[in-house]
Amino acid sequence: MDLENQKRVKEFTEEFGADNVVVLLGAAEGEAAGLAAETVTAGDPTFAGPLAGVQLGLRVYHVCEPEVKDEVDPQVYEEQISMMEMVLDIDSIVQEMTSIRDQYCIFKEGDGT
Repeated sequence: MDLENQKRVKEFTEEFGADNVVVLLGAAEGEAAGLAAETVTAGDPTFAGPLAGVQLGLRVYHVCEPEVKDEVDPQVYEEQISMMEMVLDIDSIVQEMTSIRDQYCIFKEGDGT
């Protein structure tokens, strides 16, 4: 996640509160998605950006995860995202995102926090 996006995420979180921010990623590889997810939950692991040492604990998903796909209008998903599914390793991305959420996220599915 580039420094400008880190700054934006931090500002939105300060303005709206972590409870009201969800980060939606679209990285082409599981490792890249995982790095960005870790950045918005546990802080920038490279210690180079505005989120270095800042643990926001935000909820974070990849646009191709089933949880997101189920919430998007099927026609919009088909037009805007479905082509990506044909070229991405969705299983790897889902596994990486799940791992990051399990490891770092303050928010857990179904617990209301």
